[in-house]
Amino acid sequence: MTFLNGKKLGYASALTAISIWAVFLLGTRFAVSGNFTVEEVMALRLMTAAIVTIPIMLKLGVALRGQGLLGTVMLSLGGSAIFPYIIAEGLYYAPVSDAGALAPGTLPFWAALFSFLILGERPNKLKILGLGLILTGAMFVSLWKILNTFDTQEWKGHVLFLLAACLWSVYSICYRKSGLSPLHSLGIGLFWGASISLPLLFTFGDLNFADKTVTELLSMAFLQGVLIAILALVLYSIAVQEIGAAQTAAFGALTPLLSVTGGVVLLNEDIFLTTIIGIVLVTFGVLMASGIFERDAQANQKKTINSLFRHISNSYP
Repeated sequence: MTFLNGKKLGYASALTAISIWAVFLLGTRFAVSGNFTVEEVMALRLMTAAIVTIPIMLKLGVALRGQGLLGTVMLSLGGSAIFPYIIAEGLYYAPVSDAGALAPGTLPFWAALFSFLILGERPNKLKILGLGLILTGAMFVSLWKILNTFDTQEWKGHVLFLLAACLWSVYSICYRKSGLSPLHSLGIGLFWGASISLPLLFTFGDLNFADKTVTELLSMAFLQGVLIAILALVLYSIAVQEIGAAQTAAFGALTPLLSVTGGVVLLNEDIFLTTIIGIVLVTFGVLMASGIFERDAQANQKKTINSLFRHISNSYP
């Protein structure tokens, strides 16, 4: 008998995946505010993840057909290159606590908005209340700082975080309409993301790996290209299998809390009362929007990984 199986494995996988997503924000903030440029972080991420997923690309293929212009751009570049670049650029300007609330924290809001506009899906009253809390919490985090610290340029990071969350939600909708499996989508995104973005990064980006130690390069490559781009997805998929969509998505509410805690403890970032209030509101909003409190939450546990990847897309930062 193994120590972790069934629900124990599901809870452990969900918690680990969410922790990795928080580490993504912490590690990227530490990198871009220190010895790495945004372009260097992106290059290491794409190179490493693309190399690791070569077997997936060879087995499932990387061609995109019948997706339209928006779907083709989003599935090939949106999730693999554009989204992480915007997040990394935002973390150059603003702290992790703000990123945790405004990027993964507002994903359910944007996802619900575009699901309504594009797919015609209407959220129920409980989810609408949760989305309202998310929006209110985001305003507490961002609006106060914009009005009081406009000259610090943190507002640029806030705009980029919201833009990234909006972009990921559009990507999620395109994925849901594509019919692709999770691994196939991952392989396609990393192939085209690396093929198109890496030449641009090395030609026009600010890259100078010569001033980095081997340890720094390997650590950043492993963090960005293996833990975040690949392992978090696998663990989240396992969690969905074992404990269901609603409970797994509810773990996403921990991302803002873990992010602000890590930012204060590990990066010595300042924390404001308005930020704390905003994060609490966003956390409860994410829980309500996840569907964990709905009567049919148990039924969600019976869905397959392919049909549930949309929950991963809506929660992955």
